Amino acid sequence: MWQKTPSMSISAPRRLVLASTSVYRRELLSRLRLPFLVARPEADESPLAGETPRALALRLAEKKARAVAGDYPDALIIGSDQVAYCDGRIYGKPGTRERAIAQIGELSGKVAFFDTALCLLDAASGRSETVCVPTETRFRVLGQDEIERYVDSDQPLDCAGAAKSESLGVALLEYMRSDDPTALIGLPLIELCRMLRTDGVQIP
Repeated sequence: MWQKTPSMSISAPRRLVLASTSVYRRELLSRLRLPFLVARPEADESPLAGETPRALALRLAEKKARAVAGDYPDALIIGSDQVAYCDGRIYGKPGTRERAIAQIGELSGKVAFFDTALCLLDAASGRSETVCVPTETRFRVLGQDEIERYVDSDQPLDCAGAAKSESLGVALLEYMRSDDPTALIGLPLIELCRMLRTDGVQIP
């Protein structure tokens, strides 16, 4: 006589949401070959009084993830933020050619830091983990002509510090030091993989 074996329930994979419309973060996350959705977080990115660049990046990474959690209550949500700074000054996205040229001119010959924060939020439980991956860079001493040629060629208007390290911007640097080369581009994949595996996501 055959005995019916109870069926085993197989849990569906968690939905993965990137709380960012950055094309750079979307391209980086695509490297992991996982299906994911993209959501635009509505978050005020103004720094708080006395807030350090690292604290700002960490706070905004989590704030962005939580900003979209209500729309994806069953998902794992990725938030990220990057703050560039040098000599006590924060450098945001230049937005225009003139500001990009001015930013690189100020960074010429100097050491600049990029703190890239990452948050993985479990929207179902509200639990989150945040980390910051710092990158130290030194810009070469740059002439005005090469700064202008670079900006016109690479168009780094939407990059903090006005340099795309994954593109021609690497030619502006003397060195780049970080535990994760993807952090400077905008999304630290080594840390993200660790976080996702901890939450049961199979990679690779």
